[in-house]
Amino acid sequence: MSASAPAALHVVGLGPGDPELITLKAARLVDSADVVAYHRGPKRSSIARSIVAELLAERAVPAVEEELVYPVTTGEAAHPRGYHGALADFYLDCAARLGAHLRAGRTVVLLAEGDPFFYGSSMYVHDLLAEEFETHRVPGVTSVSGATAAIGSGLCRHEDVLTVLPGTLPAPELARRLADTDAAVIMKLGRTFANVREALRQANLLERAVYVERASRDGERVLPVADVDPETVPYMALVVVPGLDRRADAAGRAQGSAPTPSTSPSGAVGTVHVVGLGPGPDRWLSPEATEVLGRVAHVIGYAPYVERVPQRPGLTRHASGNTVEVDRGALALRLAADGEDVAVVSGGDAGVFGMASAVFEARENADAGLRNVTVHVVPGITAAHAASALAGAALGADHALISLSDRLKPWDVIDARLRACAQADLAMAFYNPRSASRPHQFGDALTVLREELPHDRVVAVARHVGRDAEELRTTTLGEVDPETIDMGCLVIVGASSTRVTENGRVWTPRFVS
Repeated sequence: MSASAPAALHVVGLGPGDPELITLKAARLVDSADVVAYHRGPKRSSIARSIVAELLAERAVPAVEEELVYPVTTGEAAHPRGYHGALADFYLDCAARLGAHLRAGRTVVLLAEGDPFFYGSSMYVHDLLAEEFETHRVPGVTSVSGATAAIGSGLCRHEDVLTVLPGTLPAPELARRLADTDAAVIMKLGRTFANVREALRQANLLERAVYVERASRDGERVLPVADVDPETVPYMALVVVPGLDRRADAAGRAQGSAPTPSTSPSGAVGTVHVVGLGPGPDRWLSPEATEVLGRVAHVIGYAPYVERVPQRPGLTRHASGNTVEVDRGALALRLAADGEDVAVVSGGDAGVFGMASAVFEARENADAGLRNVTVHVVPGITAAHAASALAGAALGADHALISLSDRLKPWDVIDARLRACAQADLAMAFYNPRSASRPHQFGDALTVLREELPHDRVVAVARHVGRDAEELRTTTLGEVDPETIDMGCLVIVGASSTRVTENGRVWTPRFVS
């Protein structure tokens, strides 16, 4: 028994395989522990144990070794609760065995390849023992770091987003996540490799993907994913999809070394299709929109809208935040100038507070070559008219659609338009009524409207139209509470002729008496 340290569990990361990547702290603990424990497969030796083999051989006093042998190593098991149930019972057994050593006053080191808390089995054992015993954690160089070093290419640059994915995901879901990130690492290969390669093909990333096996160890293999025989792939191998240095490309173009082309090498110019997805369910997507989205090579848009477009082979998806509309339009024009057909997606109708205007703005401000690109707008159901339909026919006569966001226009303009529409006795539908960054906007609009209109004017508040948690509330201008309004709402303020039926339907007559 070690006299130099109190009994405790040390969960120790050893790095991806090269013994020289073991940290000094990990080496010290392996040299002094009473018990060294490690996992291994039922028909193979322990990788973790092989990394510290030399350290264990050099110990003055041999450690007690605990082999923790997995009952299964595939996704199937003859256990009442399946594969995960079998592993849960296995981890309980591991904890019981190591707990017995700890209760006897022995110091235990539990080894882990890479980092123990990065897809590591050791963390499950740690969690079972942490409440009863003193525990310590020693991080290790991750397998991702080892694989990145092996391919000799930057994984992430500038503001790239890195996504780490398990290869056990279904191919369509894996392809969707791959298409929505800048750089990726896929773990847990083996029998999943064919599925992973198919997902990479669907995400149009197969040529960029690199396969890494036994990173930093003897027998290390690095080769294109397309060249790998699926029958040779072990579970612990990785696939790396490095991010592209887009900023360097942009800098090169700015310096004249790589000018932005005005047409593709073949001379063909693609089309930018600006597609309205409607406000919610797929059943509201038009046949034309479905046809366009099924054949373009690129889809560009705000991330939640891009997610509504299914991933398929040959499609590259470009998701971005909510305030870079013109940048999206410029990207679409550049891709189309290179001969690609592109869809820029927008919620509701792309021509109503949507991406169509942003694309035309980008086209107007672009270089002459990009102004030759054709912009085709595919209409969609507007959020306002979907909300009106949910209410009944609240916008059944003359009406105005108004955004309460002052990001692109000053509040004085909004104020003037509210008063003009109220004085013209128009029904009004309000977009962007109240957000976290503009919590006062709807309250300010109410103040204006209450100055111009009677407080019993009908108000319909539609939330999440066509989606889960759809809701409609009918109230009045005097009673509506601004605190109940958020960006999921579309608010309709009726005209003087707007009526509410005995069963709560809101409608505005076509005639004016």
